[in-house]
Formats: sequence, structure tokens, C-alpha cells
Amino acid sequence: MPARVDLNAALEHLRRAPGPMARLIDAHGAPELRRTRNAFESLARAIVYQQLSGKAAGTIYGRFLQLCPNGRFPAPDFLASISHSKLRSVGLSNAKASYLVDLAGHFEDGRIKTRRFNRMSNDELRELLTQVKGVGPWSVDMFLMFGLNRPDVLPVGDLGVQGGMLTYFGLRSLPVPARMQDLARAWQPHRTVASWYMWRVRENGLPPRATPARAPH
Repeated sequence: MPARVDLNAALEHLRRAPGPMARLIDAHGAPELRRTRNAFESLARAIVYQQLSGKAAGTIYGRFLQLCPNGRFPAPDFLASISHSKLRSVGLSNAKASYLVDLAGHFEDGRIKTRRFNRMSNDELRELLTQVKGVGPWSVDMFLMFGLNRPDVLPVGDLGVQGGMLTYFGLRSLPVPARMQDLARAWQPHRTVASWYMWRVRENGLPPRATPARAPH
């Protein structure tokens, strides 16, 4: 069975990493990362949040839940039954409304079986889940991190993580995926937690008196 995030081990390891990571941990505390109970909901949420600010996506997601019984996230068959116009009415784009229905179909007909997830590697899950329309590498990375609690995920396509690494390492431009992998080498095997701190850097900058880490050449 794949490992899950071990916060104590991750924080102990990251405190020893080059740069101001220890200050980030002191400033922001430990992240709350837990395995989801509903893989379908977690993937649907990732679709809703694609390419939107957290606030805007949260508003749309809240409106979507109002379409559901008791305001709770529905089963795949119910989501598939919601009309396209109703999905559009809560602020979902035409494409995202279609993506959610396609995702529901994959769960409803058994093409995606969650009971297999614990036996699948990150790469195997990427191959499976990207068969769903609208589920790309970023959505899968979010699911691996926040849905399955996998400990060593670096979402190289996430602008927040890119921006955090730009500041953390004092770079002149946003790093490309290969550069991100190289820069994050010292964070392995705890890149999920390290990425969470890169989001904090993007939002808040480096803690006082912290200087950027020196990027390896």
C-alpha cells in the first residue's frame, strides 16, 4: 500500500533542507492534510477549481452544492442527472459542466474503481484518471495530495507552487517543470508538504529575516 503523509517525519526532514524552510514551518505551522472519504467528490472539486482563484471556485462550488439533496455532494448517478443548464447556472463553464458529467459516468459504470486506488502507484493513477475529460496532470496532482494523502507529490503545473519556488530560491523567472524537480530534490520524499509551504510563500512572501535559498546550479 502506498505511503501517506507523515507530518512529523516531513517537518523534521524539511527543517534540515537548505533555505528558510524552518522559518516557514515556524510561521505557518503544520498543514492539515488528510485522506478524503469521497474520491469522486475530491476529483469533482479539482475540476471546479481548475484555473480559478480559491475564492471564486469556492463560490461556484457552494452554489453547485445547493443543487444537491441537503446541500451535500451527490452520488455519481445524481450528478449525471443534473441538466447541463442547471450546472451552467451556478457559474460552471460549458466545458467544466461537461467534465463533471463525464467524471460521474466513469464512476457510475465502473471504469474508475476506488477500491483499487490503494494498490496503484501515482503514475498508474495519472494514467487512469487523465482518461476523464477535463482531468489533467494538475487535477490528478491535487487529488493525489489532498484526496489520497500521497506524501511525495510536486505539482509542477501549479502556478502557486511555481511562484513560491520563484521567491524561495530567488529566481529571475518562473521555473519550468524540470527545474522545479531539480530544485525540490532536497525535499524528497516529502514534496507534498513542501509544496504546501510554497503556496504560503506565494501568498505571504518569506518570513521576516529569511533570505532566499540558493538555487543549485
